Amino acid sequence: MKLHTSQLHVATQRQRQLVDITSLARAAVRESGITEGSCALYAQGATAALMVQENDDPNIADDVLDCLDTLVPAGCWRHDRVDNNGAAHIQAGIVGPSEAIPIRAGQLALSTWQNIFLCDFDGPRRARVVLVTIAGE
Repeated sequence: MKLHTSQLHVATQRQRQLVDITSLARAAVRESGITEGSCALYAQGATAALMVQENDDPNIADDVLDCLDTLVPAGCWRHDRVDNNGAAHIQAGIVGPSEAIPIRAGQLALSTWQNIFLCDFDGPRRARVVLVTIAGE
């Protein structure tokens, strides 16, 4: 079994943003040379997360953010007294920091409508880091 590791550095421009990182993950798979296996992605940072979601309709990202805002509104959390980002921490925890995608025939086994998104709930950031671990043959 082969193992390949790398890092993706992703800039965000808004306070809350979903950024499509599918092309970066695909490039990491190509670079690894692994044709059958798994690609594990992990977002560093307590206010960042990863999500597999549709990217054909640009409204989906806004709908996701609106849904999370309804579930976890800003400005009412004890952590806000520390640095005013309690909702960002909770939303990142709900979405989760990682995704694992199978690799088949040297490609990420995503369906037609699936893409990988970095979710930044406390931006903008010059560089959010996503760790990539690819294992297989």
